Amino acid sequence: MDVEGAHAAIQLPEGSWWDWDVVAWDGGQLRLAAGHDLAYHHGLELVFGDPVFVSCPSTFHDPILRAPSSDELLKVARQLGGERPVVVAFEADAGRPEPVS
Repeated sequence: MDVEGAHAAIQLPEGSWWDWDVVAWDGGQLRLAAGHDLAYHHGLELVFGDPVFVSCPSTFHDPILRAPSSDELLKVARQLGGERPVVVAFEADAGRPEPVS
C-alpha cells in the first residue's frame, strides 16, 4: 500500500502473457507462470511470497489485473481478521461463460 492506503498496481513487462498456470502453491509462495502458449514454455513468472489467502483458478487466460474493490478488501479483511498490505485482483477467462474474479 502507499501512504494514502491505496493499493499499488502490478505492472507486467512487455510481452504476450495470455496463457497462465499456477506452477507452485504452498505455505511459502504462490508462483504463476505466463506465456503465449504454456504447452511449449513460459517466459514470465510472478511470485508472491507467504500468501495467506488465494482464490483463483489453476489455469486461466488473458487476466486483467486491477486494484481490488472496496467490497473485495472488506471480504479479505473479514476472512483473515484484518487488512493485508498486498491484495491482488483480476478478471480472467477460465473456460466459463463469464470471467472469474
